[in-house]
Amino acid sequence: PSTLGVKRQRRAQKLAKRLTQEQIRPGTPEPVKGREHVYVQTELYLEEISDRIIEIDGECQTDEFLDRPPTPLFIPAKTGKDVATQIEEGELFDFDIEVKPILEVLVGKTVEQALLEVMEEEELAQLLSHQRAFAELRNAEFAELQRLEEQDRRIREEKERRRLEHLEKLRKQKETAEKIAARAFAQRYLADLIPSVFNNLHESGFFYDPVERDIETVFLPWLMSEVEETLQKKVLGRTILDSLIRMVVEKRLDEFRHSPPSDQKEAPAEGPRATDAAPEGSDTDAASEADAADQPVAEEEETDQPVAEEQPTDSMSSQLEEQGQEGTMDLETE
Repeated sequence: PSTLGVKRQRRAQKLAKRLTQEQIRPGTPEPVKGREHVYVQTELYLEEISDRIIEIDGECQTDEFLDRPPTPLFIPAKTGKDVATQIEEGELFDFDIEVKPILEVLVGKTVEQALLEVMEEEELAQLLSHQRAFAELRNAEFAELQRLEEQDRRIREEKERRRLEHLEKLRKQKETAEKIAARAFAQRYLADLIPSVFNNLHESGFFYDPVERDIETVFLPWLMSEVEETLQKKVLGRTILDSLIRMVVEKRLDEFRHSPPSDQKEAPAEGPRATDAAPEGSDTDAASEADAADQPVAEEEETDQPVAEEQPTDSMSSQLEEQGQEGTMDLETE
């Protein structure tokens, strides 16, 4: 809110508060017929009220050796006559009648102040409207000035741009003529040079067939690596097969060297039956298991190797032989 509005609101609040306090106060009753209200002094000591104050000069000489007595309490001299009257309740004054001139004065002053404030606000509003109109006119003139300056600037820039474009066009024309002349001279000069250069580059290997280059750089290395890997697999299979054959031959030779005694040559029939009941894996497995079953107990004690340890060895050898045979078959199929 504006400052004037705030001041007006505070003034109205104060006036309303004052009127409320005056209405709350008890009013003085009207005087009885034949009497009237007069102003009387109600203080403890009465004074005579007059326009001219009585002045009296007095002199006094005190003994300088005597102590000064304490200053007595000042009690003004009593003047006039004491008059008393009996005031009953409601005899002093009528509040409604007595307050009427005060209210008229207050209301008149308030209305006058309000009118002055309204006139001031209207004057301020007119001043603001004049200022706004002047600001709008000034802004319009300033905008028009800026528009004219911008138009002048654009005209000057367009003129300069057209001049530069014309100069650029002349330069490009000259440069184009020079390029055409240089190109014609170069074509005439390089007519015999280009075929010889291409022939030299082709002989040097700069121009090649992409399919042939791809076969040489990609396919042939891959083919050689695959062939080498296949050969390594075949060599590995043959090596494993040779080692298995060697192990089996050595084992058979050891078995033939350690032949069983004559009293134990007759083996029970349960051993071959158990061997026959086993699944058929290969001839080498059956022979190794039969030889392991025919070995005597004495030989086992001399070599300190139980049969339970030889059987896993035989099974491992049979598995290796099977793997070697499978690898050989794979190599042959490949």
